[in-house]
Amino acid sequence: MSDWQAMGQNWVLLPQRQAATAVIHFVGGAFVGAAPQLSYGKLLEAIAIQGYAIIATPFINTLDHKAIATTVLNQFENTLNRLHRGQVIDRFLPIYGLGHSMGCKVHLLIGSLFEAERAGNILMSFNNFDADRAIPFVEWLNASASVQFTPTPAQTYRLVQRYYPTPHNLLIRFRNDDLDQTRQIAVILGDRFADAVTIERLQGNHLTPLGQNVPWQAQKGFSALDALGQWVTQEFYRDHVSLERTILDWLEA
Repeated sequence: MSDWQAMGQNWVLLPQRQAATAVIHFVGGAFVGAAPQLSYGKLLEAIAIQGYAIIATPFINTLDHKAIATTVLNQFENTLNRLHRGQVIDRFLPIYGLGHSMGCKVHLLIGSLFEAERAGNILMSFNNFDADRAIPFVEWLNASASVQFTPTPAQTYRLVQRYYPTPHNLLIRFRNDDLDQTRQIAVILGDRFADAVTIERLQGNHLTPLGQNVPWQAQKGFSALDALGQWVTQEFYRDHVSLERTILDWLEA
């Protein structure tokens, strides 16, 4: 399944065999989020097959994360309204946010800064680092002044703690993910919404949500390299399938 449509500034994928039952607004990680229909194709296509309309919003990373959140929300709403006007999807479908890495922060800022109603948000591998860790070469940009994201990580946590309105959240962290900061946001959301927050720890790493259906093609005369390649592929897709199932189970519940 790869019937992606470019619509406005978004990529749209609609279920083929049934009317959509909900809308998923997807925002990916820094840099890889610039082409979500490619970087996250396998995951998003697996969700769409189960009856969800996917609107994936690309973005170019900058230091101004508030501006990114504003642009992402506007682009999403423009395409959503277009789908409504064309009667492609029902106007009253629930909307869920799905984010990976920096995309989680974008969804949290959208919820905290704007009146964007969501039935729930799914946050995979949330992180909220300072600029010097998120972008290792950022210190070269301006050696005479501190370079930081807007809002800063501390300001982001305060915004969520005070204004974030969405009770139902699925937080996903991976066992081999050194970039993950899910625990920090889990404490804040847990304090606000108690039992409405679900936390899942899965096998995988920070890159597990990415991927395409590209099978390992063994060469003539099966070799040790072919065996290793197939093993790596099987392990990756096992983690990926577990992620897909976790997301779909939560949505269907």
